[in-house]
Amino acid sequence: MNYILYNPKSKNGQNEEVIKNVVKEYEEKGETYEKVSVLEITDYENFFSNVKENDEIVLLGGDGTLNHFVNDVKDININCKLYFYSCGTGNDFFNDVKKSDDERKVMINDYIKNLPTVIVNGVEKLFIDGIGFGIDGYCCEEGDRLQAKSTKPVNYTSIAIKGLLFHYKAPNAKVTVDGVTKEYKRVWLAPTMKGRFYGGGMMIAPHQNRNDSCGYVTNVVLHKAGKLKTLMVFPSIFKGEHIKHTEMCDIRTGHEITV
Repeated sequence: MNYILYNPKSKNGQNEEVIKNVVKEYEEKGETYEKVSVLEITDYENFFSNVKENDEIVLLGGDGTLNHFVNDVKDININCKLYFYSCGTGNDFFNDVKKSDDERKVMINDYIKNLPTVIVNGVEKLFIDGIGFGIDGYCCEEGDRLQAKSTKPVNYTSIAIKGLLFHYKAPNAKVTVDGVTKEYKRVWLAPTMKGRFYGGGMMIAPHQNRNDSCGYVTNVVLHKAGKLKTLMVFPSIFKGEHIKHTEMCDIRTGHEITV
């Protein structure tokens, strides 16, 4: 049996065609399948108790769907083949692991093991891409506000630029990496990354290796510079070239990071 797990809200509910294509693949091969909305699964342990080792699961969605999934199944031993079909808005995880531009589906059994955790307000969660601090948090809040008002795709780059120019006030921050603390003034971004990409295509940590056997994560601090300088450097993040600006970009790797 093949299970198609999909998020009807992923990409603002515009993935009907993707689901049809996956269904068509199984039908052309003469294989049985079952479509299941992840929003209807209330007990993953019960769901996986009915899944056999030779079954196949395809999870359809974006980074948000995947991040929710890994937290929902963190205590479950998954023995079958588990694939992720990327069809979200940002697709940062998939851009990090894909081997070619034509690829749309990747096996993720190994990728969801030994993930780092984040603790926010006493709540611990796994994360598969990165954890933001700074204007990225502002962008998420503003994006959620806009999504609640409209079904149109949210342009996070536009939100970031407007926020940087008019709304966001960069705070000072302390960042501790494996016991070593640094203090920064005017912090625009300070994400901690498991992969290279976040925020819908920004290569914020170009040298981070999510397959690192030691379990290192990378903290990137964009700080000190004024609004104009930061705005000029911002587009270079999409190619990972912001790290050349060492006067305003500090990068550290470690196992335990506190911001």
